[in-house]
Amino acid sequence: MQYLFLGYPRCSTSNKALKFLKDNKINFNDRNIVTENPSVEELKDWITKSGLPIKKFFNTSGLVYKELNLKDKLLDMSDSDKIKLLSTNGMLVKRPIFVSDDLILVGFKEEDWKRIRK
Repeated sequence: MQYLFLGYPRCSTSNKALKFLKDNKINFNDRNIVTENPSVEELKDWITKSGLPIKKFFNTSGLVYKELNLKDKLLDMSDSDKIKLLSTNGMLVKRPIFVSDDLILVGFKEEDWKRIRK
């Protein structure tokens, strides 16, 4: 199993997660979430597998989220439109994201990340 890590190099939380993965000798493919946005298909798959609501995949503290006034706009959007919007700009997506066949982690909480199988 090859794991996928999506982060942003200038994000301190992404860097903490990277350090955790390296310290725990977990092999992974590293992908910059901003230069290689997640696709609609990837997001649909990850949201389904994670069991999390779509809102958890939005970077609600990010500048783009705030500039677009998404807090209010998301209320009237369909799930499909929310996923399409997420796929347009990696800065809208909460990071880091860790992807395996059976585990999707969004954001970094070390206790959750300890569930990763080496």
